[in-house]
Amino acid sequence: MDTTGSTVTSPATAADEAASTPEARQAAASAAAEALIPPPARAKRGFAVLSPEKKREIASMGGKAAHEHGRAHRFTSEEARAAGKKRHQLRMLAAAQAAAAAAKDGGKTS
Repeated sequence: MDTTGSTVTSPATAADEAASTPEARQAAASAAAEALIPPPARAKRGFAVLSPEKKREIASMGGKAAHEHGRAHRFTSEEARAAGKKRHQLRMLAAAQAAAAAAKDGGKTS
C-alpha cells in the first residue's frame, strides 16, 4: 500500500470531478432543457395565409391579365394536334438517325 500520501486519479474520476463544477452542471442542464423545448412554430406568411378560394381568385386574375396583354396562349385542338405530330416526327427522325449511326459503327457501343 502507498503511504506517501499521493492519490492517483482515474480518468473516470476526473470526468466526474469536471462535471461537478457549477459551469459544467449549468451547461448540461441548459442542453437538457433545450432538448425538451420544441422550437417555436413558424408563422405562415404570404400565400400560405390565404384560403384556397382566395389563392384561386388571385391566380385567375393573373391568367386573365396575361391573356389581355398577349403574354398567354390557349391552344386550339388543331394547334395541339399539329404540335403533337411535329414532336412525334422529330422523335422518329432522331430514332432513325441513332439506328443509322449504330449500323454504321457495326453495332459497337463505346
